[in-house]
Amino acid sequence: MSHGHDHASPVTATGRHRWRLQLVVAITATVFVAEVIGALVSNSLALLADAAHMLTDSMGLLLALVAAGLALRPATKRRTFGLQRAEILAALANAVVLCVIGISVLVGAVQRWNNPTEVAAGPMFWFAVVGMLANLVGLAVLWSGRSESLNLRGAFLEVLADLLGSVAVIAAAVLIGFTGWVWLDSVAGIAIFVLIVPRVWSLLREALDVLLEATPPGIDLDEVRTHLLEVDDVMGVHDLHAWTITSGSAVLSAHVVVSAECLSGGRSDELLDRLSSCLDEHFDLDHCTLQLEPEAHLEHEHSLHE
Repeated sequence: MSHGHDHASPVTATGRHRWRLQLVVAITATVFVAEVIGALVSNSLALLADAAHMLTDSMGLLLALVAAGLALRPATKRRTFGLQRAEILAALANAVVLCVIGISVLVGAVQRWNNPTEVAAGPMFWFAVVGMLANLVGLAVLWSGRSESLNLRGAFLEVLADLLGSVAVIAAAVLIGFTGWVWLDSVAGIAIFVLIVPRVWSLLREALDVLLEATPPGIDLDEVRTHLLEVDDVMGVHDLHAWTITSGSAVLSAHVVVSAECLSGGRSDELLDRLSSCLDEHFDLDHCTLQLEPEAHLEHEHSLHE
């Protein structure tokens, strides 16, 4: 027995903020072109590395945008949750690509350190300033949506890493202009690597948790069981599972042992309403599948999961 809801036309957390992704994609792509020109003019590896990061982010953000559109497609008999997991796959792909670009920057910085070349600090500085200002705009656009969607959080972290990278390039340009120490260009490249890799770890871990169907953050299954057991007529709860379909969409299933009086008295519908209200009120879970069963049914269970 399950408690049904109308889940047609799902609107995911990322879907509600698609316009933010569209705007940031346009900004990031424009800055990428500007920084490539700046890197060629100034001969700066750090600026070129920041431009490469911008390109990666543009591709990642575009992927996130496409995934958000796919997630809005209705469910089918074959894909009963639609394509909502496309958002999580996009976030995972972004994390992997960020790791690759970070390692590439590190290798280039080490090579430039061993073979330093002249750098035009002036153009390097001004093109980095343009990148920094654009990243600030991108962060402002993504700020309010970052806590709702893992995909938007990934985009936010990417833009934040870009911002910090631009700051590193600006600092290197200023110091090179005053001291002539061109090796600082390599230092800035290494700094970009340091900023990219650690920040991507949390995104990668959260995406893998979703794909591995770990319990969603903020939901304690022991607490869920306790609340369900406090509902009248509930005698036991087992096979309790909670997982995430995509950002902002947590689901739960459980077998609920109920009193014989409840089942024989025709109060099952009322009990399901009370159980669903309990889960929605205390844990913000509105997509729950609950199987009601009498105590005698326990002996037919092949395995019980506490």
